[in-house]
Amino acid sequence: MADAHAKPQHDYHIIDPSPWPFIGSVGALVMALGGVGWMQYLKGNEFHLFGVNLATPWIFFIGLLIVLYTMFSWWSDTIKEAHEGHHTRVVSLHLRYGMIMFIASEVMFFVAWFWAFFDASLFPNEVHQYARTEFTGGVWPPKGIEVLDPFHLPLYNTIILLLSGTTVTWAHHALIHGDRKGLINGLALTVGLGILFSFVQAYEYMHAPFAFKESIYGATFFMATGFHGFHVLIGTIFLIVCLIRAVRGDFTPKQHFGFEAAAWYWHFVDVVWLFLFASIYVWASSGATIAAGH
Repeated sequence: MADAHAKPQHDYHIIDPSPWPFIGSVGALVMALGGVGWMQYLKGNEFHLFGVNLATPWIFFIGLLIVLYTMFSWWSDTIKEAHEGHHTRVVSLHLRYGMIMFIASEVMFFVAWFWAFFDASLFPNEVHQYARTEFTGGVWPPKGIEVLDPFHLPLYNTIILLLSGTTVTWAHHALIHGDRKGLINGLALTVGLGILFSFVQAYEYMHAPFAFKESIYGATFFMATGFHGFHVLIGTIFLIVCLIRAVRGDFTPKQHFGFEAAAWYWHFVDVVWLFLFASIYVWASSGATIAAGH
């Protein structure tokens, strides 16, 4: 019987029972129902479920809080497991596989928005899309649309993200060579550049000469660049967590997958932006009227 409780002699981690998958599922369900109720609330309608009117924004935020708490708690447990030595070479390899598949799914997510943009921009006068042809005038950008100057704020943000890619690489290099100060400085600079990017993009959105709902150009532009901006925000939070952990003494040259995953994610965000800049800002604005002051 004593042998049954001995430490297992294998490289796999059999995790303890955890409440977070169930709690996270409940939070996601509440958030989804709350999202529907919020949309009905905005339209002035009611949303009854089991005799209760759920047309209110508060249910969505309750679900969001549950999801955020689950994320914090679950990842805290993962960090604790790493400190306890459960992240063996096999476990670490599988964590990397998981992150690679997650980034692959994110790639396909952005493929959808690029697909929508190129379908509209390459075929503005398609005979079967008569409503599109009537609106665009058979040209892209559509007739009457003034576009942003790609070599003003978008170029600034391109430089900012390229610089952030070098600083996060510097931080990774410093970590591998045991330079804790270099790790912290590199991460701090990367976080600062990520925040600066978000501020520049917010300013660009506030002064954009077109709106989301007024045209297919605005819709495809804001969906693609907006979701990228959201990913920059998530990546910045990811790196802030890594910075806090680095200051607290976490990460070693041989065990630092949490930081490595954040660096992979940040490089993914950089690459997506380069495609956005080249296609949506530069290529699509060729020959178009540039809005004054933009």
